[in-house]
Amino acid sequence: MPVLVMKFGGTSVANLDRIRRAAKRVGVEVAKGYDVIVIVSAMSGKTNELVGWVEETSPLFDAREYDAVVSSGENVTAGLMALTLQEMDVPARSWQGWQVPLRTTDAHASARIKEIPTDNINAKFAEGMRVAVVAGFQGIGPDGRITTLGRGGSDTTAVAFAAAFGAERCDIYTDVDGVYTTDPRITDKARKLDKIAFEEMLELASLGAKVLQTRSVELAMRYNVRLRVLSSFEEQSDTAGTLVCDEEDIMESKVVAGVAYSRDEAKMTLLSVADRPGIASTIFTALSEAGVNVDMIVQNISEEGRTDMTFSCPINQVARAEQAMDEARNAGALNFAELLADKDVAKVSVVGIGMRSHTGVAAKMFRVLSTEGINIKVITTSEIKISVLIDRKYMELAVQALHDAFELDKAA
Repeated sequence: MPVLVMKFGGTSVANLDRIRRAAKRVGVEVAKGYDVIVIVSAMSGKTNELVGWVEETSPLFDAREYDAVVSSGENVTAGLMALTLQEMDVPARSWQGWQVPLRTTDAHASARIKEIPTDNINAKFAEGMRVAVVAGFQGIGPDGRITTLGRGGSDTTAVAFAAAFGAERCDIYTDVDGVYTTDPRITDKARKLDKIAFEEMLELASLGAKVLQTRSVELAMRYNVRLRVLSSFEEQSDTAGTLVCDEEDIMESKVVAGVAYSRDEAKMTLLSVADRPGIASTIFTALSEAGVNVDMIVQNISEEGRTDMTFSCPINQVARAEQAMDEARNAGALNFAELLADKDVAKVSVVGIGMRSHTGVAAKMFRVLSTEGINIKVITTSEIKISVLIDRKYMELAVQALHDAFELDKAA
């Protein structure tokens, strides 16, 4: 029988009534002839509660025990979902990560998936099981200890299972009814997309759109897993939601697919750095080793052997970046006059695969921002993305103006 993967996020399984509603959706797909693999998250708020208990018990916690505790939320949901399906006379059983076994690296709290053997679950399907309810977010490391994949890891679990089992599709059920051209909370003109290319979704996810975890989109693109993002609270149909698929599956798309933003950004500038070979490596190696996630990078024109280096990072990593630069200077590896931190900026980006074959997107974007009186602090581009750093107070205005200018409220 064909296999379908269905993933339910925390809000979709927040209580027993919602678990029953989700189980009914699974039952509909079983009736269509699918063998279904259901990936479940912990009930809404449960993971945060478990993390809080760990931190209260042991501020400098053992990461292995952290994983043992926080993974338990998914185990509860998986068991409850399996019981609910059994009450509906659907042959189902629950699976924890180690029972599959979903094998991972030993990086506790941020493990990566190495292998998902299909033998155990396929054997149960052959015996008459119709639904395998798998606890998302978790696996088993080389040492036999429970591991977790990081926050949002159930999305990655679902895509990995779809790839391993050659699933027809991977449906991601959440509390939104698809992928939008921008955040509907910022503009009521935001439009739900019927389809979006993997690359566009990957850029939007990495730029702040929180519909899908970035790693899950990377995995889907690598193994060409067709993803469908849809709401567990809307009427069930084969055309609901947004299909994330290969570019070739989209007949025609607009030049710009969406506008993304990230509110919690900071701009860091190292003043008067020695302009010599290897200086960039010294700076960004120190930041990397300190766990600072650097995004946009700009180097100014050199004057008399000195230059300024600007980069952006999440606002909650500013202190870490400052410490890393100070330590590099104290160790003699780096010399600079001053490190300036601007914590009042936001990143706004336009994304679209159509940029590959159309000119003028950057010019139009900059003209729109200029008309609105918005000054651009930093610019970076890729083949299908243009990002700018602006004052945070103008973020919503910028998103609305760009959404209007590129007419994203209209279909292609």
